Amino acid sequence: MNSIYVSHCFDGKELQQDVRLDWQQGRIISLQSGVKPQLQPQLQGLLCAGFIDIQVNGGGGVLFNQLPDITALKTISKAHLGFGTTGMLPTVITDSLQVMQNAADAVAELLPEPLHTVLGIHFEGPHLSVARRGIHPAEQIRPLSDKEMQLMCRKDIGKVMVTVAPETVPVEQIRELVAQGVMVSLGHSAATAEQAQAAIEAGARCFTHLFNAMSPLTSREPGMVGAALASPQVYCGLILDHLHVHPLSARIAALCKGEDKLILVTDAMAHTGSELQVLPYLQTEIRRDGLKLTLPEGTLAGSALDMNTALRHFCQDLALPLSAGLKALSANPARLVGLDDMGQLQAGAVANMLLLDNNLNMQRCWLHGVEQQNNKKEAL
Repeated sequence: MNSIYVSHCFDGKELQQDVRLDWQQGRIISLQSGVKPQLQPQLQGLLCAGFIDIQVNGGGGVLFNQLPDITALKTISKAHLGFGTTGMLPTVITDSLQVMQNAADAVAELLPEPLHTVLGIHFEGPHLSVARRGIHPAEQIRPLSDKEMQLMCRKDIGKVMVTVAPETVPVEQIRELVAQGVMVSLGHSAATAEQAQAAIEAGARCFTHLFNAMSPLTSREPGMVGAALASPQVYCGLILDHLHVHPLSARIAALCKGEDKLILVTDAMAHTGSELQVLPYLQTEIRRDGLKLTLPEGTLAGSALDMNTALRHFCQDLALPLSAGLKALSANPARLVGLDDMGQLQAGAVANMLLLDNNLNMQRCWLHGVEQQNNKKEAL
């Protein structure tokens, strides 16, 4: 059995002080508060559950679409683990059916192996709106075919999320995906609020990177953003790099969704956790300036954000409670994807844990109870 004593702990629901946590064989056995150590030192800082990122396009110099294999998954996983991401959905943006199949095969191959962070897969497209496609290639955007439906409903690829535009995918197909256990998220869409609400009624449970690449909220046209903020049952992903979303807009979204329905995501490209500055992409390239990634003409192209930085932005810049930020990084995404044994520190949960210092920088990380070497590379 392993034990640690820590001055402060967030167990997924509330903050506690003077905590002893015990774990064995990768799972937490017990957590007690108000306990002072007698034979070993107390760690100073905040112990919390590892972060879960449901939108990870790449990292460590690798873009999953360009190298959809198990080696790429391990590289991406290691890069984000350095910033506290102990669970992730590697994300395939709009591409050919063959690339999607290769990516799914890579996930299926990795899942049985020990000590990795991959929980499943996120297909962001190709069933999107051309008008709101962002950097997704227009020539690959298409209706949802039977072959793609079969791929998304595979039972050997873990948790599956699919981002669709509700004006391009009929509610009958959304219902079919939901019935097969697929998490349907709405994004890259010019849909009306009514179209979005119909998709929610059909079972859609999330909005992909709220505000970005979707119809905005206006006085007479609530759009996708209005539907997302007005629907208490749905989750909203948010890219909190202060580039995709203005901090005030992010604060408004957090206040609307409350502590239980906001999910912070990175939308990370290959640049995160690497020194990569320029990434060839299709017939162009993605350039880096700090956390900002753009095509040459200035279009935002994902982010170089990491989850640890997103937490600091949430708490330090939005002036919102630490507990809400930690939920948005762990408990909320775990609940969305249906992982009751992750995103919290309690008996029976997987021992994915982080120790943060007073400035919310990650100091130590445990994956399935095994402490990991800190190999993070800060954003340049």
